[in-house]
Amino acid sequence: MTDHTTQAIRLTALRGELRNRGLDGFLVPRADEFQGEYVPPSAERLSWLTGFTGSAGFAAVLMDRAALFVDGRYTLQAAQQCNPELYEMRHVSEQPLAAWLRAHLEGRQLGYDPWLHTETQVRRLTTACERAGGLLVACPDNPLDAVWTDRPEPPIGEITLHPPAFAGRSTAEKYADVVANLREAGAEAAVLTQPDSLAWLLNVRGSDVPRTPLPLSFAIVYTPEAAPQEEGTPAPAGNAEGRIEWFLEQRKLPEVLQAELDPRVVLRWHSELGEALGGLGARRILVDPDSAAAWVFDRLRGGEAQIVEGADPCALPKACKNPVELEGTRAAHRRDGLAVTRFLAWLEAETARGAVTEMQATERLAALRAEQEHFRDLSFDTISGSGPNGAIVHYRVTEESDRTLGQGELYLVDSGGQYLDGTTDVTRTIAIGTPSAEMRERYTLVLKGHVALARARFPVGTSGSQLDILARRPLWEVGLDFDHGTGHGVGSYLSVHEGPQRISKMPNNVALRPGMILSNEPGYYKTDAYGIRIENLVAVTEANPLPGGERPMHAFETLTLAPFDRHLIDPALLTEAERAWIDAYHARVRESLTPLLDAETAGWLEGATAPLVG
Repeated sequence: MTDHTTQAIRLTALRGELRNRGLDGFLVPRADEFQGEYVPPSAERLSWLTGFTGSAGFAAVLMDRAALFVDGRYTLQAAQQCNPELYEMRHVSEQPLAAWLRAHLEGRQLGYDPWLHTETQVRRLTTACERAGGLLVACPDNPLDAVWTDRPEPPIGEITLHPPAFAGRSTAEKYADVVANLREAGAEAAVLTQPDSLAWLLNVRGSDVPRTPLPLSFAIVYTPEAAPQEEGTPAPAGNAEGRIEWFLEQRKLPEVLQAELDPRVVLRWHSELGEALGGLGARRILVDPDSAAAWVFDRLRGGEAQIVEGADPCALPKACKNPVELEGTRAAHRRDGLAVTRFLAWLEAETARGAVTEMQATERLAALRAEQEHFRDLSFDTISGSGPNGAIVHYRVTEESDRTLGQGELYLVDSGGQYLDGTTDVTRTIAIGTPSAEMRERYTLVLKGHVALARARFPVGTSGSQLDILARRPLWEVGLDFDHGTGHGVGSYLSVHEGPQRISKMPNNVALRPGMILSNEPGYYKTDAYGIRIENLVAVTEANPLPGGERPMHAFETLTLAPFDRHLIDPALLTEAERAWIDAYHARVRESLTPLLDAETAGWLEGATAPLVG
């Protein structure tokens, strides 16, 4: 995080560069050319400029003013990290960019980097600028990079193969799914710009960004009949078997592994992508405008390609985990549950004996996870917030913000692990000492919403946005809510935040399908006081038919195995069905983990999962 003086120096330098280019402003998103949640240090432009370190947001810089736009997860964090004399803090949906531009852009030119905005975003920005009386201008290169003199080099993380024992399906099988999706869309090839799609399709993993095992790269996937046949190229890299052109820094992939790739894969250098896009001829090319950089569309339009706009053809088959992946994630959650349960037992004992800080708790939990088989990394930076820090939805503890878990406070810990056989994400809220009646009431309301979603049965074809109200209703009934989504998709040793499925107020027409993994994480946050969130991961399953039922139904299988804090549960606020679900869940946690625990921790778990008394 940069101090306010450094932020001022950097903002002044950027404005000087814009002036030299004849621009009146510039947009700085928290994105790289792959549009992913995690970006390498070389792409942390928003953080470098503003000091804001959250995973989503953007800055709009004009010569006489600037604003930082974030969502509800980051409003408090942004206010703490950024200089309010330099940046106006705005809620991205309640105080959108379009309104800010209408107030300030008239007669001005606003620059943008086409690598850092999707095609959909650029269309919206173009409209917003025109309505504001301004002009949106694509920059041939990024002006911020010109003043970032100590910018790190792009990552060269080594690529590894993800074996069938964990992947469950071969590249050939996955390629067949992608080709079927291309044909359904009326396309002959697709440009893949999301690294997790490539990692899934090619059964590889990488190390280019923090917390997610991704190789940053692009690809063009052809149907067999549209695959180019280069002179002298032997089958099966030609028409008969199809073709996947993989654009990457080839130093990332050891030569010994190159021979183990599917024979359809043709390696090309990252720098050749632009030429390849322009040379696709008159083929019909599928590109996702919601995830692909506008730069990709610009290059396709510069050639003869016919653009077919549609969803990434890997997205749905990747989201629907195969049986091997599902069994792997169950095993990963058992091991992860051991680590979390050991942590919770340790935390209760240590806070009773003396002081524990947020950072100490974070380090202890990470160490317990690291002991587990197949562990490779955390799946995101642990959120470890006590008291008022817990009210910051995506709080990240630092040496400056670290505080002791105080008696009578709530402690929120949201964490996860990357295992070779699965990705985990779990949140527990813990009472340190004796909680207040208000804390117990609001925790129980959040728990009621969590249970309602976990118990849901819903018709085939239902989307996550149609289920979102189940998790919010207990809070809504007393005039409360939370300002984040209820559930996000989760990958299989891939991104902890994976689409296209989600559970949210935001409209989403993607139907939930068997094999999809999502989070179930309602919450409540009282500014400057405490935060509450309860999160398990769930998998969509086919529901057993009921007598008299007329339609096929889906349900959720809860994957996470860790106890809730019974000290925070007010059984009087629960229905009999809710108590029964909680007791059954706790019994499953106890039965699954007790044989794997030491006697002392097993004894603690026995008490932590005892049946509720109504």
